[in-house]
Formats: sequence, C-alpha cells, structure tokens
Amino acid sequence: MAKQSPTIALVAGEASGDQLGAALIERLRERYPEARFAGIGGKHMKAAGLEAWWDSEELALFGLVEVLSHIPRLLKLRKELTHRLQALSPDLFIGIDAPDFNLGLELRLRRSGIRTIHYVSPTVWAWRKRRVRKISRAADLVLCLFPFEPDFYRDHGVKAAYVGHPMADQISPDNDPVPARERLKLDPENRTVALLPGSRGSEASRLSEPMIQAATQLAARDPALQFVAAMANDKVQALFRSAMQQSGFERIQLVSNDPRTVIAAADVVMCASGTVALETLLVNRPMVVTYRISPATYYLAKYLKLIRPQLFSLPNILAGEKLVPELIQHESTGENLAREVRKWLDSQASRESLKDRFLQIHERLCCDASKRAADAVSGLLES
Repeated sequence: MAKQSPTIALVAGEASGDQLGAALIERLRERYPEARFAGIGGKHMKAAGLEAWWDSEELALFGLVEVLSHIPRLLKLRKELTHRLQALSPDLFIGIDAPDFNLGLELRLRRSGIRTIHYVSPTVWAWRKRRVRKISRAADLVLCLFPFEPDFYRDHGVKAAYVGHPMADQISPDNDPVPARERLKLDPENRTVALLPGSRGSEASRLSEPMIQAATQLAARDPALQFVAAMANDKVQALFRSAMQQSGFERIQLVSNDPRTVIAAADVVMCASGTVALETLLVNRPMVVTYRISPATYYLAKYLKLIRPQLFSLPNILAGEKLVPELIQHESTGENLAREVRKWLDSQASRESLKDRFLQIHERLCCDASKRAADAVSGLLES
C-alpha cells in the first residue's frame, strides 16, 4: 500500500498541461490529504498546492529549429532539476505533456529507481513515430487523453491507459452566443468571428498576421461582422496588438485569459491547432483550424519523414474524417481562412450538421477524466 503522505513530483510544460496538472493534484489531494507536490507548473498547479521550483512558461516552446537557441538553457535547467528530483526521491514522477523535455527527464529518473508516468501521449501516431521506443524506456505508464491511443501503445509493448480529457467533463455545449457576447460587451445581435492564435509566442507570431488578414477581408464583405480574439498571456497580446497595428485593421476586441467565453460568443472560430480546437469542439462552434511552424522546421520534418500526411486537428482525428477545414503552413493565408469562415457563415445546414457530430464526440469523451487519471496514479503508487 502507498503511504498516506506520498511525495509526488510533476512537471507541466505549458498552459494546457498546467490545467491538467491542477485537476490531477486536486483529485489526488482527496485521497492523500498530506501529500507533497513539487516540481514545475503554472498558476493553476500552484493554486492547487504545487511547490513550484520553476514556472511552466520556462518550457513553452515548440518546433525542431525554434528550440535550438534555448537548448543550453533547457539542458542546464533539466540537469539541475534532475539532481533536485533525485535528492528529493519522490514516490512518483509525473511528466505532463512537454515530451521533448519530460521524456529525457523521465528516462534519467526511472534509471535511478523512481517510478514515472507520462501524462498526455505525444502525437507519435501523427509524427515522430520512432519516439515510442524512448517512451517505452522512459515511462512506467502513459496516461492517454483520447480513446484511440492505448491501442497504438499496446501494439508497441507500452503500458498505457485511457483516462479521457478533463475539459470534456468541465465544458457543456453552449447553444446561445448572446450571453457570452453580453459579458464581453459585444453587440448581442451581430454575427461574430473569434480568433484564437494559440498560447505560445511562436504560434501567435506566425498566426496573427493571416488571422487578421482574414478578418480584414471578412469585414470588407460584411461590415456588420464583429471580431473578438482570445489572448492567452501578455506576450501573445503584445504580438497580436502589434500585428493589428501593422495591418491597419484594429476592429478586433482583445480579451485576456477567457478563451471559453470568446469561443462561446462566436458564430465561427479561427483557431490554432491544439487544445483550443478541442475546446472549440466542446463548446460546439464551427471552426477553421490552422497552424504554421518555421519553414526550416517544416521542411526538415518532411525530409526526415517525421510528419505523416494525414488529419492533424483534434476534431478531425477524433471523428476519423475531415469535419473542419485544416490549413497548415503555406495554406495558412488570410484569403484561405476568410474563404473557409465564409462557408460556415453562409451555410446554416452545415453548421447544424457539425453541431450534431460534435455532440456525439463530446459524449464519447466524457468519463470523469481527472478521477480516472488519479485512479491510475494511485494504482501505480499502491502496486
């Protein structure tokens, strides 16, 4: 049996991981009231009781080339963190997402006798499939957010459990945009387009321009349209505001730290690929998903065959078909985004059909995910 006051170390790499980690800590605290939680996290994990040695923003990076300039700092941080964790000797280490940082850390900790869990499967089924070998050496258990993932791991001899995504339990479909518009002081009667350029500075720096160009074109066709954008943090807001000023189109209302209300206020959403696309599905709004990485990263990944040409957005992956438009890399232009948004705005039948499909996916994902994740963690602690 696990002791009643275990020490659990956690490392979360960005905003979505911070939210997952906070929900998990809260559930584990119900079972182990005297447990100690320490490591790396953001504001949500700190509020849940994490003893944070560093903030999760330290790890909020993406891309093969983009991360190069940060490698010396990240290696130094990981080395210092490894020594600190080995000295702490926790009963369990949980790496939440951030696989490029966490898998190497988990590998070192597991070799030193510390049991490890990797929470949030890396997208090995989509790109960099060879990472599954490293995962098998690094983690005693992988906690998967989506139901198709454990089968992939089972085929590769890795112990994995489907726990579900907590957001599916937390979010209810929102069929009426008017209350959200009123909260944001938007015109409750005007059709609204939301822009969500992501939570990382690297995402916002690449997606702000095409999204703002799309808004400019949409407004030229329909001057009554209103636009609202969700800003994940101060850095993203500064980048987006600068892009608006450079474009000369400043009719976009910026909203800090409230993406769900921004999504709920919209008739159609333009969003970065990732967790925000799942959030848009759960709120139940039509969307156009887009993504850009640096050209060097993109062509290097294609050359090394790290990217498999297939669906890349979570709504489409979960549906097993292309329910929403995906515009990646050179396809991510203002003209293309505006065209796809107009299709949703112009077709009520398409919007209604999508609403039904999103409801089906939502129902499938609801499973009290944080409790299931805590069950899996407790099972390993008590084994």
